[in-house]
Amino acid sequence: MKIGIVGTGSMGTTHAEAWAETGAEIAGFVSETVEAAGELAAAYGVRVYPTLGAMLTDVDVVDICTPTHLHYEMVLQAAAAGKDIICEKPLARTEEQALEMVRATGAAGVRLLVAHVVRFFPEYAQARELVAAGKIGRPAVIRLSRGSYRPKKPIGNWFLDEAKSGGILMDLMIHDFDYARWVAGEVESVYARRVSENDPEAAVDYGLAILRHRNGALTHVAGAWAYPPPTFRTALEIAGDQGLIQFDSESSAPITSLLRAVDGEAPDVAIPASPLSESPYTTEIKAFYRALRDGTPAPVSAADGLAAVQIAAAAIESAQSGRVVALEPLTEVSQ
Repeated sequence: MKIGIVGTGSMGTTHAEAWAETGAEIAGFVSETVEAAGELAAAYGVRVYPTLGAMLTDVDVVDICTPTHLHYEMVLQAAAAGKDIICEKPLARTEEQALEMVRATGAAGVRLLVAHVVRFFPEYAQARELVAAGKIGRPAVIRLSRGSYRPKKPIGNWFLDEAKSGGILMDLMIHDFDYARWVAGEVESVYARRVSENDPEAAVDYGLAILRHRNGALTHVAGAWAYPPPTFRTALEIAGDQGLIQFDSESSAPITSLLRAVDGEAPDVAIPASPLSESPYTTEIKAFYRALRDGTPAPVSAADGLAAVQIAAAAIESAQSGRVVALEPLTEVSQ
């Protein structure tokens, strides 16, 4: 299996490290410039391609690690070439784009796997397993929080361009939107607020969202781009009618920290880490590799990626309008 990685920033580098732990072969990278990817390509002894089209004939799987607004065209291009695809979250910038991507990959008969890595963090995976096993009864209220510093780039900080990233609700909080749906099932409505809606020039951003699940459960999600670098904090609380699950990355439990150890200056974009010997990003890529190799169901599907974008898009609409936004069922999507 030959893998082509599109994008050589923090996520492209992280995915490359993970692919090196599988039985797959990294065939090359696509980057804006050869200079930007030269060091990374040299580390793996592969070439840098100027465009995705130039790389497609040499790979079996396309791993897209580019800014969010570029996912749509790249997924459609890779699907038309008959390539299986792994795409970083969010799957797309809008629900309409995500739905077209899922339909296109389904029609082409290729796999589309979406990299919602929180499902692979041990604390989050264990909490979901406990809920699925009925250990706390019927989940009623879920509280999720995720806070870091605002993404920073010396040139072209696309994270702060709402049209490209979707801002804090789409880029950061989508992690917890996906996790909430994984734990408590489909979401029927969303109500959200955010600081940047009232003060676009604010130096920090903070978002709050309330998800109502079809089974009656409620999820409260808080997201912050407000902490000093290199801080990254997360927490979860799942309350059921027979028990409670809690986790806080700042606690002293044996497996708690999601804070990457940083030497010197913080990276441009905060990436949570785990104290385990294997990075959750590697666990994720290994799981995707096995699913592609064996033709088995993937732990995160195209439909999951679409549903997460739908929730995030509804949160953006709610923050703009000040109203609750109802979600239409995505029953036609099964990939």
